[in-house]
Amino acid sequence: MNKINKIILNSPLDMHLHLRDEKMLELVAPLSAKYFSGALIMPNLVPPITAKKTLLAYKTRIQNTTKNAFTPFMTLFFQNYSQEFLESIKEDILAIKMYPAGITTNSENGVNLLDLKSLAPTLKLMTELGIVLCVHGESSGFVMDREKEFLPIYESLALAYPNLTIIMEHITTKEACELSQKYDNLYASITLHHLLFTLDDLAGGFLKPHLFCKPILKTHEDKEALLSLALEANPKVMFGSDSAPHPKDKKEACGCAAGVFTAPLALQALCSLFSKHKKEQNLNKFLSLNARSIYNLNKTNFINKNITLIKKNFLVPKSYDLGSEKVVPLFAGEELDFSIEEISTL
Repeated sequence: MNKINKIILNSPLDMHLHLRDEKMLELVAPLSAKYFSGALIMPNLVPPITAKKTLLAYKTRIQNTTKNAFTPFMTLFFQNYSQEFLESIKEDILAIKMYPAGITTNSENGVNLLDLKSLAPTLKLMTELGIVLCVHGESSGFVMDREKEFLPIYESLALAYPNLTIIMEHITTKEACELSQKYDNLYASITLHHLLFTLDDLAGGFLKPHLFCKPILKTHEDKEALLSLALEANPKVMFGSDSAPHPKDKKEACGCAAGVFTAPLALQALCSLFSKHKKEQNLNKFLSLNARSIYNLNKTNFINKNITLIKKNFLVPKSYDLGSEKVVPLFAGEELDFSIEEISTL
């Protein structure tokens, strides 16, 4: 079989992205806008995005920073909302994001997992209005078991709301992979770092803070299950980077912040991964087509781009800097074997 030295991606989409705000937004948003046609933007700012005025203002800041070269798909932070409010904001959002309280960065105002019945009114309205539910699916238990312990909640939601599209965000376990195939209304996003690394890479030798994320990296068996779905571009899964920038001094510190910054190198690394497994023909499905189907998107919903990558070494910068903000990416200072050759807007 001939080696493929060029891969053309049509309108890659990142269906789970953290852009932060202010100086950090100015630093990281252009990096996603350069390589992706659009992305699902997470709402866990401080305070979280729960009002229309706040959401539209944040969207404007993103568009100003990215010079309208990229489509931000906006999300609300889950809480109980009125029918009047959801009807008024439906056209401005693609999904609502549910966080268990205190489980990850800026999620202190999330939901109480012991009182899911109280969420029913909003979930019913979302079903009626066709609004997608995205979920950070972790319990507050032992860190390696948190996703596994949350799976029954996913299952109960899928059964109780069979017409509600539910996204299991950044899945990490073999059991979550299996559950994604069980219900017609249950889908999942998968990150780059969970396809490449395990807990052993994070903490098996010297501790590597830039691999620390939530959900935490899992086992080799879990990684292989994720790879199986992604490499075959299984229609129930899609790419969501969960690229989550933190200042260097917050990552390389006692009390290291959780998040892996992958936005500027995700396409190059995914090309390398899919090429290694001779699955290049499935990459555009995983990166774009599956998300379009799951979220019912068409080409009028995002900036239509072709990204051409070639087999040529790409040196990942040691950091990305803007004034006092400095963010260290995954693979900092290392070489990847695919590079961006051309970006064309169609």
